[in-house]
Amino acid sequence: MLTFLHAADFHLDSAFGALTASQAASRRRESRELGFRLANYVNQHQIDLVLLAGDLFDSGSAFRETGEQLAEALGQMEARVFIAPGNHDWAGPGSPWLTVRWPENVHIFREGHLTAVDLPEWNLTVHGAAFTGPERAESFLAGFTAPEDGRVHIGLLHGEIDPPEARYGPLRKEEIAASGLRYLALGHIHRRTEPLRFGKTLCAWPGCIEGRGFDELGEKGFYRGTIGEDGTVSLEFVPSAQRRYEILEVDVTGRAPRAAVEAALPEDTARHLYRVVLTGETGEGGVDVRGLQEALAERFYVLEIRDRTRMAEDIWARAEEDSLRGLFLRELRQRRREAESGAEREAVDQAARFGLAALDHRDLG
Repeated sequence: MLTFLHAADFHLDSAFGALTASQAASRRRESRELGFRLANYVNQHQIDLVLLAGDLFDSGSAFRETGEQLAEALGQMEARVFIAPGNHDWAGPGSPWLTVRWPENVHIFREGHLTAVDLPEWNLTVHGAAFTGPERAESFLAGFTAPEDGRVHIGLLHGEIDPPEARYGPLRKEEIAASGLRYLALGHIHRRTEPLRFGKTLCAWPGCIEGRGFDELGEKGFYRGTIGEDGTVSLEFVPSAQRRYEILEVDVTGRAPRAAVEAALPEDTARHLYRVVLTGETGEGGVDVRGLQEALAERFYVLEIRDRTRMAEDIWARAEEDSLRGLFLRELRQRRREAESGAEREAVDQAARFGLAALDHRDLG
């Protein structure tokens, strides 16, 4: 039985533009350690084969030292390593795939069409191809069928299945089913998929190995798999991300915002990046977002608080008062009723909060 690791979409040297300059630099340094952490896992778990399905770099012109560090890490793996460059790190002039010296245990598919490497010690053949530009409209699997030679055939590609727009290595379900591959290791989709089967071919995306923003939430990692002598493939997802991006919604209705947030937080937040979205009803003063941020910031690697609360309905009831306050609220209540979107209603609520604070000489910060 052969054991393998399937990972993709490291996006090394990502900008991490939503973070502060020092945090972004720290995250890039951490990202460059990914290869070494994977090497430790590979060696400790006696992995035979490593399949890396593209976009390991965020661009085709990554910093040279980033490529050299990845090469050093892959060279430490006591395994055969195969790489299929993707649309971000496509194989072309100036690419690390062409300029860095890669260790002997690493094979990089640099051609824009499928080529094969035989591994007779495992009765296995690995087929792969590379993006040779930032886009590719043609399928790598068009017209391909693995030979019936008694070997187990697997594939390594960066691409999408039946996408609405053919830009990033479109693959057709019927092509996968006709390919004769027992496993197709894919990259490009950043959200992990459960294994899919087309014909006799099992395929999967492990997702990006580390989240880089609040559009890449939750556990990230890689697939660990086995290939039996009869070609049977099994997969297990292994969470491995150092830091996670999480979005937590907290209803603060009838509660102090800080107490509501603290009650909703899991214990292990210190290493992770959280966006806390406050919902529900609040009083005239609303939420002191800045104060709440300062009070809780040390409990997170990064904390972002978004106020999506609305003013309590009983505050609008005071619009009937025969006073300047009542006149002010009646005018804004009418605007709120005429608002055509949630954003417009939020703007009216915000105006009401600041207006009432001014009438009462309160400080909203």
